[in-house]
Amino acid sequence: MSSDPALMTLTAVAKAIADKKVSSHEVTRAVLHRIAEWQPRLNAYMAVESEQALAAATEADAALAKGSSRGALHGVPLAHKDMYYEAGKVVTCGSLIRRDFVPKTTATALQRLKDAGQVRLGSLQMVEFAYGPTGHNVHYGAVRNPWNTEHITGGSSSGSGSAVAARLTFAALGSDTGGSVRMPAHFCGVTGLKTTVGRVSRAGAMPLSQSLDTVGPLAQTAEDCALLLGLMAGADPEDMTASTQPVPDYMAATRQSLKGLKIGVPTAFYVDDLDPEVARILDETVATLKKEGAEIVKVELSDQRQLSAASQLVLAVEAAALHKRWMIERPQDYGAQVLMRLENGLTIPAVTYLEAMRWRGPALAAHNAAVSGVDAVIAPSAPVPAPTIAESDVGNGPGAEAVIQRLTRFTRPVNYLGLPSLSIPSGFTKTGLPVGMQLIGRSFEEATLLRIGAGFQRATDFHARVPKLA
Repeated sequence: MSSDPALMTLTAVAKAIADKKVSSHEVTRAVLHRIAEWQPRLNAYMAVESEQALAAATEADAALAKGSSRGALHGVPLAHKDMYYEAGKVVTCGSLIRRDFVPKTTATALQRLKDAGQVRLGSLQMVEFAYGPTGHNVHYGAVRNPWNTEHITGGSSSGSGSAVAARLTFAALGSDTGGSVRMPAHFCGVTGLKTTVGRVSRAGAMPLSQSLDTVGPLAQTAEDCALLLGLMAGADPEDMTASTQPVPDYMAATRQSLKGLKIGVPTAFYVDDLDPEVARILDETVATLKKEGAEIVKVELSDQRQLSAASQLVLAVEAAALHKRWMIERPQDYGAQVLMRLENGLTIPAVTYLEAMRWRGPALAAHNAAVSGVDAVIAPSAPVPAPTIAESDVGNGPGAEAVIQRLTRFTRPVNYLGLPSLSIPSGFTKTGLPVGMQLIGRSFEEATLLRIGAGFQRATDFHARVPKLA
């Protein structure tokens, strides 16, 4: 066990608390100490609830001393993206409009983690209404990357990526509508799981796009993500879009070897116009997977550019429909960039939107046919390492929008198809910035992705590296 319990993985710290090798109070105090050191530099937290967290940890220790455990996360301190409703707590969604919003209900995904025994540390920063891939927020300030605070974290789950990377929480819920789990995972060097649409209930999570939104975790390891997914997944009477499919044993999947698995490398799109260091790390990752027993083959995918464009179109219309009343009544309370994106959605004809929706079934069928011979496809999570905050700020010049558009090139097609994807830390650039690769699977086959991710992480240590406080 690490001398600093805050540096342990979620799975390891949960077991250590359960085995009474360390107390919840000790762990919570250690994490709060790191938050006090890092938060002024990173701006990862929206709110830190130190006293309440320590009190809850003391209660968790007392219960355990009496032989009572609430579940797999008993006494583990966690914080989540500030868009998951918790009854009686302010949930800002990164916005001015909801700066004082206090919900009366708790999000199903969050409630299931609470039922398993988690201790609340506070809430994590995010892009305004989850509509942006960088981590910029004009209302609450940009979240900074712990590997280099001049660089972005990725969004919209910016605080989640930054806080997990700096070990200011053992894991965090994010959301992925166009890449908002995988972007921060890639740029911050953590593991992030974009789930199949419907795998985890979205009840009580502030929506952005009714057909694209997914709930998923960011954590140090694939094993940690498997633990969280197993707790959250499954049917929910509060969300009729939540799947009734059985929930597999995701943890068992992470203990399997890669032998017998076939992983596809795309022949185009995901390997085009890559930053040289991202290209190098892709090659190295593929070589490691092969060494660990996976068979590597080439795959020819359907036109991913069309999928990307359709994803943007669907997101724009659905987000605009959701925000229409506030755009009329409170336009001044939006950040300029978010308002512009929302207004763009109002200009798209209904016929165009319906065509994009109708095409999803045939597009998924074509994709499934193209990957029928492989268990997963590997591709970079983004074509570049993290750009700087300055060069991705639209207020600084016209080039920023091109930077932003490039960031989500490789994530949007997956959202349109509703597929699962796991971003894993896969290497570092010469300047010390992390790079992630995403494993793209078939619908509801998260277990296979977690199996591959865990196998890769047994052979590498990228996920275990910790940024240093400058």
